[in-house]
Amino acid sequence: MASTIQIRVDDDLKSKSDSLFRELGTDTTSAIRMFLAQAVANNGFPFEIKRNLAAQDPYRAMSENKMMMKLEISRKHALEGKVKDADDVISDMREKYDL
Repeated sequence: MASTIQIRVDDDLKSKSDSLFRELGTDTTSAIRMFLAQAVANNGFPFEIKRNLAAQDPYRAMSENKMMMKLEISRKHALEGKVKDADDVISDMREKYDL
């Protein structure tokens, strides 16, 4: 016996996925069956699920050399007196972002 699964998806997503799977020689229904079979075979999602940490931490994707270069520039600015008091920065941010 076979079961039926019904899902609602955005029209654009459906159209794009139909086109993609057709180019890959299958259809969306078969692709969904493949996903389910792989999920069972992998005992979980058949691909890695993770948060986009780079968007949360801009330094994560930065190479060590780039980080060291930025630190060196910061040191140079500090020696040249190109600094701002933290209280002034916070005050500016509160004013700018209406905090």
